[in-house]
Amino acid sequence: MKIVAAHWHELALVVAAIVVIAALAYAWLFGRKKDSKEVERERRSYLNRIGRIVDGQVVEIVERAAEQDAGQRGHASKLKTINKMMNHRMLLYSYSISGVTYEAAQDITGLEEQTCLERVVAGQPVGVKYDPSNPSNSILIADDWSGLD
Repeated sequence: MKIVAAHWHELALVVAAIVVIAALAYAWLFGRKKDSKEVERERRSYLNRIGRIVDGQVVEIVERAAEQDAGQRGHASKLKTINKMMNHRMLLYSYSISGVTYEAAQDITGLEEQTCLERVVAGQPVGVKYDPSNPSNSILIADDWSGLD
């Protein structure tokens, strides 16, 4: 007990370090949740890195009004008006791998500058990047790649 009393400041420093390490570990494990845009950006980046390219075809171009996020309900009517004015652009496309035909869609909102969407038409041939271990996971456009060119 005398040893602990004589070295209390060292013990306090060790306890403080343990508390800080535990807090950092907790924050790392249970930190903020990623929003859907961040998850989609990571998916595109992953597919752009590891994806294989296969020939595909644009099936349809869909533009629809953005749905209001659940977290934004109850906010001012001005925010609702802004949300109604924003549109989502979706490209529906198909591709075949090993005799299996896949149909997919990608929300390309915010990626319009990667390619000239005015020239995209249904039936147009495109390059599709897909995950070799999960061929149904695919993209037409990433932040620094486009299969529409």
